[in-house]
Amino acid sequence: MPNTAAVTSPKRNYRGRFAPSPSGPLHFGSLVAAVGSYLDAKSNQGRWLVRIEDIDTSRVVSGAADDILRTLEAYGLYWDEDVVFQTKRHALYQHTIDSLQSHNIVYACNCSRKQIKAIGGIYNGQCKNKTLAMDNNALRVIQCHATTHYHDLIQGNVDIDNALAHEDYIIKRSDGLFAYQLVVVADDIDQGITHVVRGADLLAPTARQLSLFKQLNTPTPVYGHLPLAVAKPGFKLSKQNYAPAISKQSPKPALYSAFEFLGLTPSKEILMLTIEQMMAWAVNRYNLELVPKVPQIQVSQSADNQAVQFTQIIK
Repeated sequence: MPNTAAVTSPKRNYRGRFAPSPSGPLHFGSLVAAVGSYLDAKSNQGRWLVRIEDIDTSRVVSGAADDILRTLEAYGLYWDEDVVFQTKRHALYQHTIDSLQSHNIVYACNCSRKQIKAIGGIYNGQCKNKTLAMDNNALRVIQCHATTHYHDLIQGNVDIDNALAHEDYIIKRSDGLFAYQLVVVADDIDQGITHVVRGADLLAPTARQLSLFKQLNTPTPVYGHLPLAVAKPGFKLSKQNYAPAISKQSPKPALYSAFEFLGLTPSKEILMLTIEQMMAWAVNRYNLELVPKVPQIQVSQSADNQAVQFTQIIK
């Protein structure tokens, strides 16, 4: 039976990516995202890239990027091209802003988060006609292609709040840092990314990114959002929530659990294989239709943080 369930596009060569932020070591939730994106790429004979999203330097932990790369290697997750670091790509991001400015759809904004929260949390465009200085103020892009719904290959139809979809959002912060929504799209365009497989916490931001691809008049990737691994409903495993790091010294239990999480139903016998053999088994077995079509799966970790058990699928 042909593998029809992986995220596929017959007209474009598959280029996927995993893009962790170096704010700490990889945990089980990030392992699921890495393995899911890798398996989808390799089951489609595609290329798998790694991008270190270190644009927000205030969140970067010294040594974390190298630790992440060594962890990926320990789990048999080998990237196909040079690793890209966002802090090395400021010229690309500024060029992208310049392109938007050339179409007169960028303006300066001096509204604080407190002010926006006071009006309901959605920015209302009040600085659009103020002609504030571009320096020392945040830059917003005029939303010309609002995305209120899209189809996700895993989660199905995704609806976005209408007010949020139409919001003019920040592309460069007042402190001079380029905003995530801008850089992730600029990176995906520059690297020719055709397929994005990542966690379901990014379902809403994807709509904004789809809009920006359209405003930049470039093809949009295909998206598939994997279930989030959560400690309890609404509380995802994350570095900010102090999720324990996965082991580089004994990777098989966590890798086995990641296969289970993605619906591959491995038998205990595969733990006798090498890491590379386990990954080859998973590539041959992988089928996106096996992945649970839910936004969250509750998990509990063993005392040594290696094995993971799934306690509840949250719909």
